[in-house]
Amino acid sequence: MLVHLSIRDIVLIERLDLPLGEGLSVLTGETGAGKSILLDALSLALGGRGDGGLVRHGAKQGEIVAVFDLPAAHPARRLLVDNGFDDDGDLILRRIQNADGRSRVFINDRPSSVGLMREIGAGLVEIHGQHDDRALVDPEAHRRLLDEYGGLRTEAEAVARAHGDWKRAETELVRHRAKVEAAAREADYLRSSVEELSELAPIAGEEEELASSRQVMMKSEKIATDVSEAHDELSGHASPIPGLAGLLKRLERKKDELPGLLDETIERLDTALDALSDAQMSLQSALRGLEFDPRALEETEERLFALRAAGRKYSRPVDALPELVARMIGDLADLDAGEERLAALEAEAKEHRARLDRVAADLSAKRILAARLLEAAVMAELPDMKLERAAFLAEMSSDAASPAASGIDTVEFWVRTNPGTRAGPMMKVASGGELSRFLLALKVALADKGSAPTLVFDEIDTGVGGAVADAIGRRLARLATRVQVLSVTHAPQVAARAKTHLLISKAQQRADDERLATRVEAIDGAGRTEEIARMLAGESVTDEARAAASRLIGTG
Repeated sequence: MLVHLSIRDIVLIERLDLPLGEGLSVLTGETGAGKSILLDALSLALGGRGDGGLVRHGAKQGEIVAVFDLPAAHPARRLLVDNGFDDDGDLILRRIQNADGRSRVFINDRPSSVGLMREIGAGLVEIHGQHDDRALVDPEAHRRLLDEYGGLRTEAEAVARAHGDWKRAETELVRHRAKVEAAAREADYLRSSVEELSELAPIAGEEEELASSRQVMMKSEKIATDVSEAHDELSGHASPIPGLAGLLKRLERKKDELPGLLDETIERLDTALDALSDAQMSLQSALRGLEFDPRALEETEERLFALRAAGRKYSRPVDALPELVARMIGDLADLDAGEERLAALEAEAKEHRARLDRVAADLSAKRILAARLLEAAVMAELPDMKLERAAFLAEMSSDAASPAASGIDTVEFWVRTNPGTRAGPMMKVASGGELSRFLLALKVALADKGSAPTLVFDEIDTGVGGAVADAIGRRLARLATRVQVLSVTHAPQVAARAKTHLLISKAQQRADDERLATRVEAIDGAGRTEEIARMLAGESVTDEARAAASRLIGTG
């Protein structure tokens, strides 16, 4: 529940610290004293729309702090944890509104977003008035409230799970069917491609290896040609070696005739012949080292060119061809086994749909029963509030052909204000005063089911009096036994039933400041009797009014 509300510099409120407790608390006071301002400030702390015009004149910023005491299992704590906030102790929502229109948000003293504050605030406080439409317009909220009233949360969660299972099965079925159909359209192409690539049998890394071998062999071929030509020069018919050997022999025979004259020449020729012989042997050795099978080069080139041609054909790098053929083989396998898999998926989706239909139909039947019970509970509250000729309807329509995560039902709260008139959505048919009473009857019937822990009713008793106001007061008090209720009221019958009575007034805060400021004080005893007497009698409070006020408080 809301345990403390602190407001600084918001419109007429300069400084306000308001402790709040369990049960029914009422706020009363003269018109214009600032009751609506207080609710506007609370709305701001719950993530409502910010406005620089809310800042008190002369102040740079206003601040609102709302402190909540929540049980450990409250959904707001889960939201805190899911968004990385500490959930120990009280929940503190703080909003700083600048005069320039900007605002800052803090949750448990950590910066946050307005969106998260609004999401958390929606589960903490509901503010209702004659023209409130937040909880009444959206049929999704009506369906949720009906499920809460009927205790159907488990059934609703089962439907949501069944719907999720069915949607996942349908998604897989659609995906697989599309894959099989695409494979079937490409079956001939796939088979011929797999046959071609399987025959080629590409291996990852093979292109680089073949290209390297080809380069080596091509270089070897060119070098071998040059070495062979050099060998032919030294060993062929044009070889200089035989001629030089004959010349050397002739000179050796003549050297004795010319002592010392030919010795150096003979020595050099002999050395030259030895060098030529060595070169000849080296060339022979080199030729043997360069020997390769020309067919190997041809085969290498054929393989390399075939791989590259396949890569161009299939628009893939050569190294990606093994992966391509594996995928094509897989696609063919999917095609071959596709019908069987497709049939299995169809059966699975059909089974999930059948289960969804069963649990959704079961939930729908229980919703119909809950709707009748809710109608009866709300109708039982209407006569005392002078709506005995009106009717409340939990209008429900079902479409079994289009199940959703919430089931097959659409639920909307309708009313008929008089016999013979057409029923319609509550917000469109009921007048302001009627709407407030229908809303209160609905909230009493729902009690703490699907309700925020704090309910705020803003002048829902406007335009009614006497027995109707007393009936409203009794129902607010009954509702306050289960949730915290804060009511802004002009009805003394409502105020008399409050556990806590808060008086709102405006006056000068300081002698040196002519501006008026709103203040709130808790009253009891004689002060409370006097305020309720004022509400009964107006400006001139009489002893009779005081006596009537005492009687109201005594019966409250």
